[in-house]
Amino acid sequence: MTKKILVIQTASIGDVILATPVVEKLHQYYPGSCIDLLVKKGNESLFTAHPFLHEVLVWDKRSHSTTNFVRLMRRVRRNKYSLVVNLQRFFKTGLLTALSGAPMTIGFDKNPLSFLFTRKIAHTLDGIHEIYRNLLLVEEITGKGACMPRLYPSAADAAHVTPFNTGIYYTLSPASLWFTKQYPVEKWVELIRQIPVGSAVYLLGAGNDQDLCAAIIEQAAHPRAVNLAGKLTFLQSAALMQHAAMNFTNDSAPMHLASAVNAPVTAIYCSTIPGFGFGPLSDDSVVVEIDHPLACRPCGLHGYTICPEKHFRCGYEIRNEQLTSRLLHNINP
Repeated sequence: MTKKILVIQTASIGDVILATPVVEKLHQYYPGSCIDLLVKKGNESLFTAHPFLHEVLVWDKRSHSTTNFVRLMRRVRRNKYSLVVNLQRFFKTGLLTALSGAPMTIGFDKNPLSFLFTRKIAHTLDGIHEIYRNLLLVEEITGKGACMPRLYPSAADAAHVTPFNTGIYYTLSPASLWFTKQYPVEKWVELIRQIPVGSAVYLLGAGNDQDLCAAIIEQAAHPRAVNLAGKLTFLQSAALMQHAAMNFTNDSAPMHLASAVNAPVTAIYCSTIPGFGFGPLSDDSVVVEIDHPLACRPCGLHGYTICPEKHFRCGYEIRNEQLTSRLLHNINP
């Protein structure tokens, strides 16, 4: 009998990308299953034409949140899932899981309603990567064995970025939701000035990152720097990253986009550390961070809008050479 499975992850872009190994693993074990994924509104475009997903359910949390939640609950119950896997640790997704009607419900013990799940798994920040934490939820069903994050840019996505995908080029993703996760503007400028003028430089980001990218380009004055913030979808950005000589990111969503298409990535960590379990996973991936200890680092799991110590040394004291050594990494002599 075909299994109907729902995977729930309604957090940020990066969290959703790091949920994809669960989808991959379930598909491997139940290749004929009907797998649905629940995400928050805005993240559904990550899964356009995804080969292993039957349907992407969308929860609009911002407008008419309660009404939309009730509608979503009814829809989940109508779908009659045989298995619900909840990757989140918040009350409403716990309620959705517990009242789904599924005979098997799995989630983390830190969810306040986990006592209503048929199976709960301990959640710890013990240095393992988030994908392995997530895969523990289904390990008893699917067995051990890792799956990497995967996204599937379409032929149309690749065609859209073809005009940029020529010669040697680099992508830079300078923005972050959190100031203390964001490499300083002047340091990005310093990096761009080291990129050979014959290579293209594409700055990626959301629409509200356009001004930041424009300011960096203006100061760097690189003749082939192009502001693509807000002009590409997630999957188009991923398609462009796939063939870049190098992708430079913060500890932020673009790092996970690179991982999901196995693109080369240099991830810059300022206030956070890869030990939290959210580091890059591409075959060619390097973390760049301050090379001496700071008593105040890490200052938090997600970062802050300002540096709590008012100096932001974890960003400013990263040496330029740590990044420029990656510029020629994938360039044939």
